[in-house]
Amino acid sequence: MNKLTPILISGILLFGAACSDGAKTSADAPNSTTENRNSPPPAETVQKTQGDATSDVRKAQANSDIRAREQRNNVTGGDAIRADGDLKNEVRSKLEVNITKGQLTVDAKDGLVTVGGTVPNQTDLAKIEPLAKEIKGVKTVNVTATVAPAVASPK
Repeated sequence: MNKLTPILISGILLFGAACSDGAKTSADAPNSTTENRNSPPPAETVQKTQGDATSDVRKAQANSDIRAREQRNNVTGGDAIRADGDLKNEVRSKLEVNITKGQLTVDAKDGLVTVGGTVPNQTDLAKIEPLAKEIKGVKTVNVTATVAPAVASPK
């Protein structure tokens, strides 16, 4: 029973997360992986989003969620075939914690993960594919994100 409880709780949390539409790394991210912003959000908005994403509580929560999902998949033997929603949410969480200044969207279909949106520099853009491939079940990563530094908002 002690081993079953964490699996049940993880399943309930995962179900709730999988039911959400449009996995985004921030509220400012585009609505789909094919839509790129022409102009990035104001620097103040980026700082607010970054503050939330870089908080120790948020990082711990995201890493805990990823570990729980991986443990569940190891127990159930579902390593090779993963639900699209699981992949989308795990990749989004991984990117959110590691690329804090980006406005990214994630989509997944049969192991193909597409990441769109904007990041502030080339270094963050280069991180997307390797980070996404760290998630079990990700076969291919298509990065459509672009580099677009945040601009200061007019005063």
